[in-house]
Amino acid sequence: MTAQEYLSLWGGPAEPDCFLTSFLRHVDDDPERVAVVDAGRDYTYRDLAAWAGALSADLRAAGVTSGDRVAVTLPRGAGAVAALLGVMLGGATYVPLDPEYPTERLQFMIDDCVPQALIAAEHTGVRYDGPMVRVGEAPQAIESATATATESATESASVGVRPVPCDPDLPVYVIYTSGSTGWPKGVALSHRCVDAMVDWQVSHSPRPDLRTAQFAPLNFDVSFQEILGTLCGGGTLSIMPEELRREPGRLLRWLAENRIERLFVPFVALQMLAVTARPEVLERLRLVEVNTAGEQIVCSEDIRSMFAGLPGCRLVNHYGQSESAMVSSHVLPADPQSWPHLPPIGVPLPGCEVLVDPEDPDTPHIGELLVAGHPLSDGYLGRPELTSQRYVTVAPTPAGHTRAFRTGDLVELTPDGVRFLSRLDDQIKIRGIRVDLLEVDAQLLADPGVAAAATAMVTSRSGHASLRAAVVRRAGRTEPAEAATLGRLREVLPTVSVPLSVTELTELPRTPSGKIDREAVVELISDDLVRRRRRRKDGRA
Repeated sequence: MTAQEYLSLWGGPAEPDCFLTSFLRHVDDDPERVAVVDAGRDYTYRDLAAWAGALSADLRAAGVTSGDRVAVTLPRGAGAVAALLGVMLGGATYVPLDPEYPTERLQFMIDDCVPQALIAAEHTGVRYDGPMVRVGEAPQAIESATATATESATESASVGVRPVPCDPDLPVYVIYTSGSTGWPKGVALSHRCVDAMVDWQVSHSPRPDLRTAQFAPLNFDVSFQEILGTLCGGGTLSIMPEELRREPGRLLRWLAENRIERLFVPFVALQMLAVTARPEVLERLRLVEVNTAGEQIVCSEDIRSMFAGLPGCRLVNHYGQSESAMVSSHVLPADPQSWPHLPPIGVPLPGCEVLVDPEDPDTPHIGELLVAGHPLSDGYLGRPELTSQRYVTVAPTPAGHTRAFRTGDLVELTPDGVRFLSRLDDQIKIRGIRVDLLEVDAQLLADPGVAAAATAMVTSRSGHASLRAAVVRRAGRTEPAEAATLGRLREVLPTVSVPLSVTELTELPRTPSGKIDREAVVELISDDLVRRRRRRKDGRA
């Protein structure tokens, strides 16, 4: 089938401003407005611009020029935000490296991206012979106004840099994503992609100047939506204390105390917030928008109840990859009781076109999702063969694109936009019948005694594969027992979709970005099955 025959959706044209222009405009227009709140300290737009400018000047003195890469290994905080802006103001490419990663993994990424400079708070343990820049403390703000990020040769007095022209092809950041070899691979995103994403986020939210929580790890691409989508809209970014990441009760109180209006969280974190939320807490929240991304959301009864208690807040389902940033979005309707278990991932953003490469010509609306247009990254850093495999040339699409990214996601085009079905490499078929793991998860979460759930195909040592599930029981609830859970699933699911066992866990393991770590779930289920076999063997003995 040729590209002309692909079914497609086009988000329409996009002509975004450079995000640097947008940020510096707010520095000019309202310099005393609070830009970042971190550990109880406020940093104004003037403060942040001066700090970013000082870092940019230090990088320039270290020999960094436009197009060079700068690795940044800092904990989340105001200093990390200043470093991000300082790198980008000078036209360099920002490479976030999580300081909590093992030294060997950090070393691999440093060697792979070959940065011109490294910004760090302290010694990282990695071998690096290039210039190292310390983030330091926020400098005293300079009184004069900033210049906008234009091609003007006039240096900006307050940020201390000559902002580079925002070339659409200039790489803004390189982010590392997991690789099949066990080592991560770098993905480069250009201004064309990032400008479009930021412009959309600023215009799409209920207000451009929302007070937003900085929740995502800095090496997770959602952090760019949080940071740039807030600062380029004139909002305030509030840094969430790291210890609250897995304490939903304390996190809810922090959201209330800090008057947070916008939140970005993966599904499993949202589910645990919903399980913990009580009416008296919901009444104190000022949320007007919650965005979820990274994995398919399941609209459990807990989530529906939470949003019923937040009548002024909307839930938005985002979809994208590290390789193509933000692709599509779906705003759920106002009535939570009308929400489907598995909401669609929505319609493409302006500048984005999505195509469906069908599995079967008789069902052209179901197949692998391809992404074209503004969201596309430049490819994998130093991996030309992998880049050519995933970033493919296609005949001109209805919107005129000739390059597309194969996402590896199986989707369906519907009247509501795009519906995610599964990962192609994780497709589960039992006796030739496709099993939707997310549907099983949704039915497990419908049980009032279950707080979290994950279903997976588990392969035994003998090579036999079987469908299994893991659940986290709600606090104070010990029922239903495994037999009762499986019995209820048999009443609502086809026999082929009913797991053979249910393993109880204290919590679902998560990836560094906060998504469910299904590989770790499989390992824990496998360990549980081994223990069960031993108990049965000991009982017979």
